[in-house]
Amino acid sequence: MPCFLALLALLSPRLAIIIAAIFSDILSRAYDSWIIPLLGFFLLPWTTLVYALSWNANPHHLTVFEWLLVAVAFLLDLGSYGFGRRVRAGRGD
Repeated sequence: MPCFLALLALLSPRLAIIIAAIFSDILSRAYDSWIIPLLGFFLLPWTTLVYALSWNANPHHLTVFEWLLVAVAFLLDLGSYGFGRRVRAGRGD
């Protein structure tokens, strides 16, 4: 299931989060409550998904490499906000 989620995440991280929530327990193992994944779905989908997949790979702690992956996902999330703002500014909206 984690490999399928990783491939699905390339298309849409939000869709991968929905599929993971419905068909697996990856999110419930990584997060104690449903609030964090819900906020992550709307605000930081890549970061939420990469953290959950990293937690599934190595339960109860993350290695330095896994934290690096989470940091890259966070930068992707921030970059998507910045890119969207730049596109809107270029169109004159």
